[in-house]
Amino acid sequence: MRQRRAGHTSAQAASTAAPLARNSADAGDLVRLSKVMAERGLCSRREADALIEQGLVQVDGRIVDQLGTRIHPGARIELQTRAHTQLDARATILLNKPVGYVSGQPEDDYEPAVVLIRRETQERAPGDPSFSPMHLKGLAPAGRLDIDSQGLLVLTQNGTIARQLVGEDSDVEKEYIVRVQGELSTADLKRLNFGLELDGKPLKPARVEWLNQNQLRFILREGRKRQIRRMCEAVGLHVVGLKRVRIGRIRLGRLREGYWRFLRATERF
Repeated sequence: MRQRRAGHTSAQAASTAAPLARNSADAGDLVRLSKVMAERGLCSRREADALIEQGLVQVDGRIVDQLGTRIHPGARIELQTRAHTQLDARATILLNKPVGYVSGQPEDDYEPAVVLIRRETQERAPGDPSFSPMHLKGLAPAGRLDIDSQGLLVLTQNGTIARQLVGEDSDVEKEYIVRVQGELSTADLKRLNFGLELDGKPLKPARVEWLNQNQLRFILREGRKRQIRRMCEAVGLHVVGLKRVRIGRIRLGRLREGYWRFLRATERF
């Protein structure tokens, strides 16, 4: 699947980076090439290693094909055309996951959500590519959605997108509609927004508000295991339904339950 990626812009920006340091005093500043490529948003570190092995990466005008090569952080990095072609072919899939499927590896006889990615469950718009088995190679969920929850799940072959959504420094919003049972005081609603901790660590500020008599809207910038359910338990609420409806700027919209579509070239998280 072809997408216009931030990596093209990053590669152009890299060509105007500070010149490579030359003197021996700078030797201690050398960094792995794959790490620099990931930090500049060109690709993930794993993808960088694959491109380096194929001889598709140039550093200050010289091809580098040895894994583990270390460079100065300001070096100019350029990707050959074939590298861009490979990166553009990476698929990112948006799935409306039903209850009863696990996000990642199968467990306790439950099926992983990836089994729903089939030709007959694709929702296509004009210009969307058709499903191909190659879209399953290396496809992995970018974030959790537990077996009892439904809604928007992102699966991707794109390491840069995965890092954007679930990396340690990720700040992408996730929005959920949560049906609950129980009483919630004004003070505890404030605690849901800020003041709770899980596993001895404080949670980031959230945005939590009532939608109606039994539904809350949660907007989070982190994704700890079963976080919303545990937050609700901490204030005496029982979750009876949980649906993720947005990740960043991407909404679930009218995507049918159990169906999927590709992230399109014009869409950004």
